[in-house]
Amino acid sequence: MPTKSTLSATLIALLAGCTSSPMPTSSPQPSSSPAPPAPGSRPIVTAPGTPATPSAPLLPSPPSRAVTPKEYRRDAASHLYARNAHRIFKGQLPPMLYAIGVLDVELDRNGRVTALHWLRAPKHAPEVMAEIERTVRQAAPYPAPTRMGRVVYTDTWLWDESGKFQLDTLTEGQL
Repeated sequence: MPTKSTLSATLIALLAGCTSSPMPTSSPQPSSSPAPPAPGSRPIVTAPGTPATPSAPLLPSPPSRAVTPKEYRRDAASHLYARNAHRIFKGQLPPMLYAIGVLDVELDRNGRVTALHWLRAPKHAPEVMAEIERTVRQAAPYPAPTRMGRVVYTDTWLWDESGKFQLDTLTEGQL
């Protein structure tokens, strides 16, 4: 049987962990965490302490002056990099990448995403496919393709196991 002093010490230790500050009265916010990755797949990893989205509001991109989808691709890649600066792999990529995907992105005349079509999907990494699609949609609106009316451009996503990426259009190469 515990002694009176042991019980007192236990009670003091329990009370020391209690807080005297009031509990928040606001209702809990719904969770916006992503669904767990598919069995056998790797979770998306971002650098510790980096937000999922930029904290400061970004100004809209100026309209594109591109006259071909190939020219527009550079504007779109720069736009994606600006919106995801904390997720861009700096320097040359390692020789073995976790995933490579080739994606067609269709934009309307205002730079809004109207369709995505995988030309080469990294099916071994469905969590990467979902993250790329989410990233593309979240970056909208893109620079308006004013000279083309609408555009379908293609880019290759080079995905490192760290969860960071480069686009082939702006890649720094590979070791």
